[in-house]
Amino acid sequence: MKTLMNKTRLLLSVVFVSMLVVSGCARMERHGDEHRVVLQGSQEVPSVSTTASGTGVITIRPDRSVSGSVTTSGINATAAHIHEGATGTIGPVIVPLAKTSENVWSVPAGATLTETQYASHGAGKLYVNVHSAAHPSGEIRGQIGGH
Repeated sequence: MKTLMNKTRLLLSVVFVSMLVVSGCARMERHGDEHRVVLQGSQEVPSVSTTASGTGVITIRPDRSVSGSVTTSGINATAAHIHEGATGTIGPVIVPLAKTSENVWSVPAGATLTETQYASHGAGKLYVNVHSAAHPSGEIRGQIGGH
């Protein structure tokens, strides 16, 4: 009986320490919300029939700073932005992206969100869209997930 109690205590101790380690690591590694973004014409409002696409990662930190980039293909992009708007709606530009290399659009250093924009981020109401001469209001779009 004493051996069983010791084994149970040891097992509970291991589980407890493991939980502390895992939660501690998660806190140390989490510096913001990193979102993988997939851009397609079908997400535009209205939908655009195109072979263009894009992918990227946008990070929004608790201090409201924004970083990241998107890479496009099959599009001669003229501009790219982060907008405020829910899926299926259009909204204003809140962060213009800069072309940093061929087919890559990046968040400029020092970009931040307002309190209202950060709340929209939490509700999943931010998106990236990339414009072209053929589709000046946007050819491909990808929603940035909420947290």
